[in-house]
Amino acid sequence: MKKIILSFAAIITALSASAQYYQDEANKDMLHIRQPRTEQRTEFVVPSIDGYTAYKSDLHNHTIFSDGHLSMEARIREAWLDGLDVVAVTEHLEHRPQEKNLVKYLKGYTPDGTEAQNYEFVSKNRPASGKDIKVDLNLPVEVARKEAEKYDITIIPGIEITRRESDEYSHFNALFTSNNNTIYAPETAQSLRNAKAQNALVMHNHPGWTHKDMKLTPFEKEVYKEGLIDGIEVMNSAEFYPQAITRAEKYNLFLSSNSDIHYPSSSVYSNFDEQRNMTIIFAKDKSLASLREAIEAHRTISYSYGTVVGSEELLRKLFLASVSVRKTIVDYKGRTHYIITNNSSISWLLRRDGNDLIELKGNSSILDRMSSSRSNFYTVVNAWYGEDKHLVVDLFGEKK
Repeated sequence: MKKIILSFAAIITALSASAQYYQDEANKDMLHIRQPRTEQRTEFVVPSIDGYTAYKSDLHNHTIFSDGHLSMEARIREAWLDGLDVVAVTEHLEHRPQEKNLVKYLKGYTPDGTEAQNYEFVSKNRPASGKDIKVDLNLPVEVARKEAEKYDITIIPGIEITRRESDEYSHFNALFTSNNNTIYAPETAQSLRNAKAQNALVMHNHPGWTHKDMKLTPFEKEVYKEGLIDGIEVMNSAEFYPQAITRAEKYNLFLSSNSDIHYPSSSVYSNFDEQRNMTIIFAKDKSLASLREAIEAHRTISYSYGTVVGSEELLRKLFLASVSVRKTIVDYKGRTHYIITNNSSISWLLRRDGNDLIELKGNSSILDRMSSSRSNFYTVVNAWYGEDKHLVVDLFGEKK
């Protein structure tokens, strides 16, 4: 009997240990049955170039302040966990359906106690009648800045100008704005001018979203000709517009890649082991002045689902700063063996002499063999600097 009791006690002890019970300090009558989990930020490593630090940014986001499905606080926390350093606040200027839901929930309540019989957006530029709810379009920026302080994230103030011209949608993000409440005008081009009057940078969003041929509409031709556009999204979520690279060259635009996120980012990225879209900005620091200088100087690399886009010069510098080569032996067949190491989180797809692709994953090494008859040059298939141009590198001859 004694042996049975001791055996039973041993089993109970083992089960308790495996379950990892521990007492809750705030409630002594409650036990936890798993150890606490600490949320981990995904660090996406990108090397510095020419003394400039790589800051990971998303310049196109949405929250419940327009048509997103997360609060601003949750969006900022999510961005930090996704490895971002910079977030632009870009709620829609005209399209804010969540506000209508809130007003319906409040049953017409207004701050002055009167009943809002006719709900109107402040962006329609009409005087408040006392029966309208006035919306402060700068509030999302203020909320974002306050939340971002704890995560050391830089907030770029902005807003998305969301219009339909000649049966075609044209969306633009105004970045580095100073007062979102003064941007709206009935005419779309005037809204862009109002943003530029604040010294904002204007980015053309998802240019191939509704017109897949990427041809400029008459309205777009007008605003491009007037010089109202400073940048363009070459990638938006999973969409890639190679022709946007050619347009950027023609109109001297900075290149960008962003999530345009509305739902939780995990539903698009981390649940599928994907890194979030980002515009990698090479800047002196992450102050607004330095970030703006870098963007205007076109020191940006666009990243989406393993594809990278930028100028040929910047892509080459990034690749050579990421990848190192070490010679090992020459075997009996006269082949030289090399260990190629990728010290960045960007995976590179390499092709040489028309052979099969070689995947050099982020933060990993591969062994390659080079015979005297083979070319030293690799085409980096996932690195684009034109709509049909890929980076070509000589790993064994170029010096960093």
